[in-house]
Amino acid sequence: MNTVTVYTTTTCPYCVMVKNFLSEKNIPFKEVNVETNPEIMQKLVKTTGQMGVPQTEVNGQWIVGFDPNKIMMALR
Repeated sequence: MNTVTVYTTTTCPYCVMVKNFLSEKNIPFKEVNVETNPEIMQKLVKTTGQMGVPQTEVNGQWIVGFDPNKIMMALR
């Protein structure tokens, strides 16, 4: 079973693209809006060294930005 979590903000167009891509591929995911939860944003920065969104965790692998190919590779 794949575990996919997408870390987003409300104004991020690439976040929408990631969510749409996952939905179109029928890949279930959990969305975490870091705007409403600053503690999670701090955790992301400590974990990945990146402040930008979207950040997608797929089975423990991190993908920064909208990168469908990396997402599909991580799901294999």
